[in-house]
Amino acid sequence: MIIRVLGEGQYDVADHALDRLNELDSAVEAAVAASDEAAFDEALAALLDGVRTVGVPHDLDSLDESDLILPPAGASIDEVREMLDDDGLIPG
Repeated sequence: MIIRVLGEGQYDVADHALDRLNELDSAVEAAVAASDEAAFDEALAALLDGVRTVGVPHDLDSLDESDLILPPAGASIDEVREMLDDDGLIPG
């Protein structure tokens, strides 16, 4: 799966890593639902760090389309709220 972090680039993430990323995504969703800015900032940073940790940078010369798009570091809670759907940022 190719995950794009806006303003940063794409990462190739193995399917087996998605369970952990979904746990981190759930924390982002909970913080957004509670409008808890402090928890949101921490949860978003953890999610993006998780993608960077389990993912491998995608070839910069590649024109492959991203399977998922995540907000950039420093995104506001309102920006992320607009990006959320029923499955959060990461389906599953």
